Amino acid sequence: MSTVFHCHVAVSLDGRIARPDGSFDWLEPYPAEEFGIEAFLAGVDAILMGRATYEVVRRAGDWPYPGKQTVVVTNRPLPDAPPSVAERAGDIAAIAAEMEWRGHRRVWVEGGGQVIRQMLAIGRLDRLEMAVIPRVLGAGIPLFPEGTPETALRLVSCEPRSGGALHVIYDRA
Repeated sequence: MSTVFHCHVAVSLDGRIARPDGSFDWLEPYPAEEFGIEAFLAGVDAILMGRATYEVVRRAGDWPYPGKQTVVVTNRPLPDAPPSVAERAGDIAAIAAEMEWRGHRRVWVEGGGQVIRQMLAIGRLDRLEMAVIPRVLGAGIPLFPEGTPETALRLVSCEPRSGGALHVIYDRA
């Protein structure tokens, strides 16, 4: 069985995953539990994220993923990284292949947009699971930045949640 690379993310109606400063306070009225995040995290054995996402997670307090192997795509060292965090530079295809070689079966592609774009470009983003929040931010960090390749997806499910949000799951077509 090959590795499944799975992005589970919250997104505004205008396709933003964070405000321009990286904050996501706009998500507070929408409990992550409604979107299955706890069960999702329990089934993930590794995390792949970009440097900016890593910095946001680190600023939020204690490392929230103890025991989960985490790979941060970066060209700079990570000072004082938690024990389960490794940095990798270079080709995203090689990084994904290494994660698969290491035996990871389900990897959370946490973000940000550049890592998601690169995973789509190499055809390795298998599942896109989104909490679609009924809010237009007008500016911020896009889920799909400029240069994201055209990608066909197949709808797996779409369910309403409180406050008018949707829980949407797509697989690569």
